[in-house]
Amino acid sequence: MTRIGSLTLAAVLVAGGAVGAAGLLAGRAPNTALPSRPVWIETAWPFPLDPWGKGKAFHCRAEHCGADVKLYIRAKLGACGCVAAIDDEDLDRVGDVDLIGPERASLGPGRPIEVRWAKARMRPYTLSGRGATARSALAIALHERCDLIVATAGVSHGEPVAHEGAVLEFLNSDTILGWAEVTLGL
Repeated sequence: MTRIGSLTLAAVLVAGGAVGAAGLLAGRAPNTALPSRPVWIETAWPFPLDPWGKGKAFHCRAEHCGADVKLYIRAKLGACGCVAAIDDEDLDRVGDVDLIGPERASLGPGRPIEVRWAKARMRPYTLSGRGATARSALAIALHERCDLIVATAGVSHGEPVAHEGAVLEFLNSDTILGWAEVTLGL
């Protein structure tokens, strides 16, 4: 066998071995792929008590959501003055973005959305300042009769609108609907 033939055969054997090893490793580690849906884990409410009380806190880790996303949701009973719609000024006033970032700047106008049982409004923000626990946020306010539910999604990096789908999907889940039914007496 010629030297070139020997080198070619060696290269083919090495490449074949690498492909075979990769196949074995892939077969041994079936859980390494990212889930097709975000995984939200309930955590403790991290903020001090205020007149609105405690809410619910959830975390979706970066390997499931593309960035660490922390979602805080709570009711503000009687806070909306029985409005028919929420505008950006209302959202700025009633939202909880200040809990995760003392300085905020909107990234544009909000927009109306629907979350299962309620009309709502969502607006993205960038966060900064001493003590900010996220780089950006989505503020969401939902109204049902004369009560509000506010949700704030803090995002560790990237544009907050990139995580909008995962947040809205979770807000439309049976987990949140069950909590809202008990909390608002639906």
